[in-house]
Amino acid sequence: MSAWQPPVTGIAEVFHARFTEHAYPAHVHDTWALMILDGGRVDFALDGERHGLGVSDTVVLLPPGVSHDGRTVTEAGFRKRVLYLDASVLPERLTGAAVDTPLLADRALRERVHGLHLALAERDPFEAQSRLAFVRERLHRRLAGRAAEGPGTGTGPGQVPVPAARVAVRLRELLDARVAEGITLAEASAELGHLHPTHLIRSFKAAYGLPPHAYLTGRRVELARRLLLAGMGPADAATAAGFYDQAHLTRHFGRHVGTSPARFARSGRL
Repeated sequence: MSAWQPPVTGIAEVFHARFTEHAYPAHVHDTWALMILDGGRVDFALDGERHGLGVSDTVVLLPPGVSHDGRTVTEAGFRKRVLYLDASVLPERLTGAAVDTPLLADRALRERVHGLHLALAERDPFEAQSRLAFVRERLHRRLAGRAAEGPGTGTGPGQVPVPAARVAVRLRELLDARVAEGITLAEASAELGHLHPTHLIRSFKAAYGLPPHAYLTGRRVELARRLLLAGMGPADAATAAGFYDQAHLTRHFGRHVGTSPARFARSGRL
């Protein structure tokens, strides 16, 4: 079992667990619980109605303030990953829709939630913010029955739509100016006229072929390379380039460069 509070606005807690013999008593949360099952089966009651789930493309969404329980079904138990989301992600007005349909059979949504968990495990807040924006968008569409953010431009009422190419260029300039310290999607949205995060991400990917979090990671690897060749140690280079820690740098450095930061640094001193 593991649980932590990530530095990502909207996510109160991440919880990964495997239970072989466990039954939750009836209880309520003050947050939304978004769960995917990785193994086994689970049975739960929400607002007095029982539901069952095995490993599938289905996502469980339990609303705040509504009583529910949970229990193992087989001897093998179950493995789950849960995100506890606050009202900035899903408003309370969607509670009724969630009570009516707590099981969301949606492969695209499950893949988005899985990708968000991977980003959170990597301790990459910017990627997690990006992936959370798309999870939120999908949940709103399922619960509200429409795209909650309005037209594809991502602009608010009365705003003049900004061409996607211009959005991409301006976002790239922001990322280039803040490689090490980074920027949140909320900050980028405010800087660029309060455009919706998913519009920012789609515009950037259309222009440059990769999402902004991947672009920023690449720029950070480039910065780390320069710092390593200048004689800085891998641990210091990692934090100076904006990575969570040396292990975080090492994972991405290997993917981008094909070797470890330490070996790369030694090669520069030969």
